[in-house]
Amino acid sequence: MGGLYWQLVCQIAGVAEPWDAAGYWTLWYPVSLLLSGIAGWLRKSHGWYAGALLTFAQLPILWMKNDTDVLWPVALLFLGLLAVPATAISALAGWFTDRA
Repeated sequence: MGGLYWQLVCQIAGVAEPWDAAGYWTLWYPVSLLLSGIAGWLRKSHGWYAGALLTFAQLPILWMKNDTDVLWPVALLFLGLLAVPATAISALAGWFTDRA
């Protein structure tokens, strides 16, 4: 799902990477968080890792689309930071679903 998200954002926004899109923080990142919540809800008690998995699943697409190795540490750090709220949301969604 992370790879599909990456491709969809790039196609719609006409950018090479989702965070290059003008509306990334107001539209595309919230969509990613929503997908993390849905994935957490579906995984229930194991939902805590869905947000991180969804976020880091974008890494192979990044690797395939870019030829340079120079920005790998930056990309990993950025994806790690983006994964924190996504993981929290998926964990909460899974926790609430498991309790219901």
